[in-house]
Amino acid sequence: MFDSHEHQELQRTLKRFIDSEINPHVDEWEEAGSFPAHEVFRKLGQLGLLGLTKPPEYGGLGLDYSYSMAMAETLGHIDCGGIPMAIGVHTDMCTPALARFGSDALRRQFLAPAISGEMVGCVGVSESQAGSDVAAIRTSARKDGGDYIINGHKMWITNSLQADWMCVLANTSDAGPHRNKTLIMVPMDTPGVSAGKKIRKIGMNSSDTGLFHFDEVRVPIHYAIGEEGMGFSYQMQQFQEERLWAAANAIQTLVNCIDVTVEWARERSLFGGQLLDKQHVQFKLAELKTEVESLRALTYRAGAQYVAGGDVTELASMAKLKAGRLLRVVPDACLQFWGGMGYSWENRVARLFRDGRLASIAGGADEIMLGIIARQMGLQSRGGNTRSAS
Repeated sequence: MFDSHEHQELQRTLKRFIDSEINPHVDEWEEAGSFPAHEVFRKLGQLGLLGLTKPPEYGGLGLDYSYSMAMAETLGHIDCGGIPMAIGVHTDMCTPALARFGSDALRRQFLAPAISGEMVGCVGVSESQAGSDVAAIRTSARKDGGDYIINGHKMWITNSLQADWMCVLANTSDAGPHRNKTLIMVPMDTPGVSAGKKIRKIGMNSSDTGLFHFDEVRVPIHYAIGEEGMGFSYQMQQFQEERLWAAANAIQTLVNCIDVTVEWARERSLFGGQLLDKQHVQFKLAELKTEVESLRALTYRAGAQYVAGGDVTELASMAKLKAGRLLRVVPDACLQFWGGMGYSWENRVARLFRDGRLASIAGGADEIMLGIIARQMGLQSRGGNTRSAS
């Protein structure tokens, strides 16, 4: 799918940047529990990598979504999961609705500096009692003159502790749960926005994740993205790209996990021979590689169909489901071949074992993906209980 000269140049440029500007610092940033997002994003912005699909009039390149997927896959060369996720949230999860439906003023105020890397963005959907069930969010925004006044909280928010703004999904009316939500741009320095705590996670350590409270937060009504009440629909559209991004990002990560394990097994002495000489090891690694290439084929097919303007609800959900499953299965199987070394904290496979577990939860849990697929197959009614994340 990424066989054009332009795709390959993009991937080479990004790989050089990763090798020189990111991977040498990953261990330090993982230990610190954060990475310097503004510094890294500013450099990515200077390379033109933060607005591949965004409108040229705001600093983007106006390319089709295959370029975002090519970038997502290449980010898999980073030696941890947290930094790719942080970049993906900025480029493909908090900005798509803003780019498509935001007013010119909003895009100049928030999108243009996000594309240049001068601002860091995040998206506020999840709450303590509303993750995959987007319809259940409770954060509200009531009108007061020319402003919205926002109350509530957002949890599990990637980039939020360094972000300059949050794209917040809030209830703006008493209409039904799929017609009462609006996406609203909220600068993080607005009075009433406060960080509850930094959330400690079992993985993705270099990506900061926060809990934020909104207490009578006042923002202008014109900070709403697109039509009032269309926020649920806009967020569902963002989810389709998020799931394609997640599947594409998993591919190179999984390939690298297998490759480093092959190198280890080739050097590892065991019972008078090499670990890689064992047929069981060979067959298991071959099976894992086959599964990863199946994910690649599915993801590329979904991406090609999306670029052509097709509905990829089913295929993107399948690809995201498969990626999440393989990010659990592949590191676990590879770690076993590393023995005690695989159980050490600094080991790359052990890190992926921790980081990859999130993929079956974030962006819609595996069960949500299965519900969407089942409904697309005609096995569920449209009123099924997974509707909220479709």
